[in-house]
Amino acid sequence: MDEIKYNPNIDYGTPSSQSAKQVTLTIDDREITVPDGVSIMHAAAVAGVMVPKLCATDSLEPFGSCRLCLVEVEGRRGYPASCTTPVAEGIVVHTQTPKLADIRRGTMELYISDHPLDCLTCATNGDCELQDMAGAVGLREVRYGYDGENHLASVKDESNPYFTFDPSKCIVCSRCVRACEETQGTFALTISGRGFESKVSAGNKSFLDSECVSCGACVQACPTATLIEKTVIEAGTPEHSVTTTCAYCGVGCSFDAEMKGEEVVRMTPSKNGGANHGHSCVKGRFAWGYATHKDRITTPMIRKSIKDPWQQVGWDEAINYAASELTRIQKQYGSDAIGGITSSRCTNEEVYVTQKLIRAVFGVNNVDTCARVCHSPTGYGLKQTLGESAGTQTFDSVMHSDVIFIIGANPTDGHPVFASQMKRRLREGAKLIIADPREIDLVANSPHIRADYHLKLRPGTNVALISALAHVIVTEGLVQEAFVKERCEWDSFVEWRDFVAKPENSPEALADELGVDPEVVRSAARLYATGGDAAIYYGLGVTEHSQGSTTVMGIANLAMATANIGREGVGVNPLRGQNNVQGSCDMGSMPHEFPGYRHVADDATRALFETAWGRPLSKEPGLRIPNMLDEAGEGNFKGLYCVGEDIVQSDPNTQHVTHALENMECVIVQDLFLNETAMFAHVFFPGASFLEKNGTFTNAERRISPVRRVMRPKNGYEDWEVTTKLSEALGYPMPYNHASEIMDEIAALTPTFHGVSFKKLDEMGSVQWPCDDEHPDGTPIMHIDEFVRGKGKFFITQYVPTTEKVNAKFPLILTTGRILSQYNVGAQTRRTQNTAWHPEDILEIHPHDAEERGVKEGDWVGIVSRAGETVLRAKITERVQVGVVYTTFHHPESGANVITTDNSDWATNCPEFKVTAVQVSRVSQLSDWQKHYKTFSEAQIAFAGKKAEAAKVS
Repeated sequence: MDEIKYNPNIDYGTPSSQSAKQVTLTIDDREITVPDGVSIMHAAAVAGVMVPKLCATDSLEPFGSCRLCLVEVEGRRGYPASCTTPVAEGIVVHTQTPKLADIRRGTMELYISDHPLDCLTCATNGDCELQDMAGAVGLREVRYGYDGENHLASVKDESNPYFTFDPSKCIVCSRCVRACEETQGTFALTISGRGFESKVSAGNKSFLDSECVSCGACVQACPTATLIEKTVIEAGTPEHSVTTTCAYCGVGCSFDAEMKGEEVVRMTPSKNGGANHGHSCVKGRFAWGYATHKDRITTPMIRKSIKDPWQQVGWDEAINYAASELTRIQKQYGSDAIGGITSSRCTNEEVYVTQKLIRAVFGVNNVDTCARVCHSPTGYGLKQTLGESAGTQTFDSVMHSDVIFIIGANPTDGHPVFASQMKRRLREGAKLIIADPREIDLVANSPHIRADYHLKLRPGTNVALISALAHVIVTEGLVQEAFVKERCEWDSFVEWRDFVAKPENSPEALADELGVDPEVVRSAARLYATGGDAAIYYGLGVTEHSQGSTTVMGIANLAMATANIGREGVGVNPLRGQNNVQGSCDMGSMPHEFPGYRHVADDATRALFETAWGRPLSKEPGLRIPNMLDEAGEGNFKGLYCVGEDIVQSDPNTQHVTHALENMECVIVQDLFLNETAMFAHVFFPGASFLEKNGTFTNAERRISPVRRVMRPKNGYEDWEVTTKLSEALGYPMPYNHASEIMDEIAALTPTFHGVSFKKLDEMGSVQWPCDDEHPDGTPIMHIDEFVRGKGKFFITQYVPTTEKVNAKFPLILTTGRILSQYNVGAQTRRTQNTAWHPEDILEIHPHDAEERGVKEGDWVGIVSRAGETVLRAKITERVQVGVVYTTFHHPESGANVITTDNSDWATNCPEFKVTAVQVSRVSQLSDWQKHYKTFSEAQIAFAGKKAEAAKVS
């Protein structure tokens, strides 16, 4: 039988089935063959017969409450609900009979009798399932009137900044409640009351004050105007849509931008999105208003000195001025005096042309990226052990996992759409191990989920934990030696096995260092090794350490030793922080690698790019960002082209960064807003938002997804066009006419991208690299038959304690993380209504540590480290352990990175953001740095003609 081709624009009423068994039945005289396990409603939709429905939708399990979808089955009594009745071989179904029509009209009449008849003025007029079903069943009158008891006077809940809840229009179909449970997994909504008193409730609170996380699943599921976006109420029904990819985290959700002309009305998660399957989070679903925010800079600006006011100029003048300054600097100080920084927020195509500009036009390899500041240890560690600098699985693989091991990641806040999928698997019975110094939501606040083991280790001891887990696996005979002998370098395994088996690597020997009960470590190790298919997911809590690369290699060692790699449900899975962390690395943003992770010293690779680009290329690795800053501090590095990155806020030791920038003679910033780095810039090129450009992003699962332009760039150009204009002004034309041509060049020069094109992405939706002649449709799971490097290689992971030590002066350890409503340095989300949930960064401190310092909830506290000091408001909580404090870094005035040191990973220079020794005390005013920042930033913003919005401490 031919495979059923599903149309993402059709709601099949109930989910599909993965059963290989086929069932043939007859529906309205049409014979149809479908997988066993689907409902009659689903089979009917496949056959082109749309049974009326209200409570059913194919993103949720069948419920059977609305009674509109009743059918007749020959030989059976009564009128079963087609949504809850499975298909059976040979049955004959009738969906349209006089009796069914009469039942449906009567049912719909009851619904309409308690519903406002304001269709002509309703925001969903023409886009309302209740309205559609009234027409489908032929309802022409309502006999009951409105004189009896009804819900028409129910009060709206307008508390949520993005959507309205109007209970007067609610038909109590429970779709919103079920979406909150099944799709999101928050369980914030319920049906309270019984019978006629039944109503949707957010825990008897307003939506804003409830546990609702504003993912939009309830709004998406609602068949009426009960839950509706405020933008739809204001702008009206969209008239066309364009599919694109979210520009926030590394999940890479696919969205349909629903438009009226060039105005975005709403962003709807795409059902056929390979990473999100129709789900979303508050950021991607609602926080896109920054693209049209009043703070957007849309005109180029230049100035001679950072003490001068900005001058608005035309594009040609700004480009020519920047080019002349870069040329002057190289003539005066040498070719190595300039470099550039790419961004994980930019498309693959934009990153590619930026590193091409630096290598082919600047003539140096001084290119780096914010991806190195977060996930470069992933690239290094996985390349060494497995042979490829990327995660091994598709997100969907988690649905086959029996054991999920999360270390140094907070998926519900950092990667919420994937977290919802993970939580669904956990509710089905998968076991959960969490290694984190803090009680993340999966430990403390996830309904119907319980962590089997929470390894509450001390910050900076990841390698010790991995060694202790490996010790148990080796000494208790839990290694899968057959897999290791077949798939791995045996000599490297033996060396590793003998190392981890040493007594000093036992959980007992490392207990004081870890702060974790040795028996808990042993039990967690046994579960990972013997509990079935086990997958490891990790984030910045692994990579942003002085031994980040060591930990990644240790994680790969565990996976290889237990044969948990190369099939569904297992693997080593980095959860990338920003939308294109993977892609920016793939595209050659590191100073030692061309696109595709090929070293600049490799003669054959360099010859390939020299031929394609027509320029001689340097074989010497260039400067990383820390090296650029150090050289600038010493007066040797003078010019920087910074595209889409804010190193002042995102990089460690802020005062060192700003000092280096002050020493440069030409800093060019290309961004949407006058960010913190732009305060030290001499040229500002206004950037384009993801809604204004064409290109691709590559997510954490190596999924290349299309970014498609839905409106004209407000600055006049897409970002890659600005870079090519600068290149042309420097004497090197890059004659691309469209971003698709850049991807064609990438595919021609990068083996893992050989089969990628815009045409393929538009046809398939997305594709996971490697995509080449051998894998024309991509590679969802890596290392199935053999590792990319051939044989997997084990590495010794000797624990070396961080040099950042606590002492009497700095007795606490500060660690950092993210929160759901905000994103990275907050440049985008702070310019949306997401500030309703997180208006400022706060410092979490344990009650014991707070009491010792006389700190009460909400007090201003000074945090002092060896690098600097700042002031935050205190939140007293047992989520952090004694001796550890925690904050986020989404607001620039918080100065989180003023106090982080410049310690970094031994292999990649990834900063050690997660371990900073500090002291905390009550204060009454801002820190000196914050006072300086406030004054300086207000002046800079005023120069650009913008109003200052700095936070004030009162």
